[in-house]
Amino acid sequence: MSGFENIFDLSGRVAVITGGNGGIGLGIAQALTAAGCNVSIWGRNVEKNKSAAARMADGPGKVDTRVCDVTDPASVKAAMNGTLEIFGRVDGCFANAGIGGGGRRAFIDRTEDEWRQMFATNLDGVFHAFQVAARHMTERANAGDPFGRLVATSSLASLFGTARNEHYAATKAAINALVRALAVELARHGVTANAILPGWIMSDMTAGLMANEKFVANVMPRIPVRRFGEPSDFGGIAVYLMSKASSYHTADCFVIDGGYTAF
Repeated sequence: MSGFENIFDLSGRVAVITGGNGGIGLGIAQALTAAGCNVSIWGRNVEKNKSAAARMADGPGKVDTRVCDVTDPASVKAAMNGTLEIFGRVDGCFANAGIGGGGRRAFIDRTEDEWRQMFATNLDGVFHAFQVAARHMTERANAGDPFGRLVATSSLASLFGTARNEHYAATKAAINALVRALAVELARHGVTANAILPGWIMSDMTAGLMANEKFVANVMPRIPVRRFGEPSDFGGIAVYLMSKASSYHTADCFVIDGGYTAF
């Protein structure tokens, strides 16, 4: 086992997680800190940021929080600068912040404002976070320290038709294409780019659906493992992607859905 015993040890690494103060983002943050990674949580809500940090206070990895609105490039740059002041480097960027579509309005009634708001958060937000992270990672690579991980939270909606949710689906399909392009462009700097596609996960975003008995009765029989996902189900993939173990794994879309799409 020589050479493999510490392959998932993230000591000394630093990861940024947008929307890391709840749901899947928090599940990712908790797993990373447990593996020794220092984490900077970027979120809009100060109290949620503090609460998330408190839950990881005892882990080997240190936790920093930044108030950040990913739709605002200046806010993202400020968060990046603050993170670098604290930790000195950023090795991974998990672009996880996003809003849900809700499925409440027909496509022909979609407003311009709803369309723009969805893209501003779910796609432009990824662009802003990835750009500042990639710039730092590229500069570090040019200085002789090549290592970087870009990971975006996408959705099964990028693969399957979701009625009344076309604006959400479009942002997530764009993310899949974005990571493939970045994987090719940034590989020479030691930077990988991948997307995570969650299935039906219990979080604040899906709380309303999960409380709907009709929805649960229809969806649960289509999930082979017979349960909804939890934020903690994304810890393993996050640690893998941040580690040396994934150095040759890039341009992929990881479907984590309990078998939903296979059945």
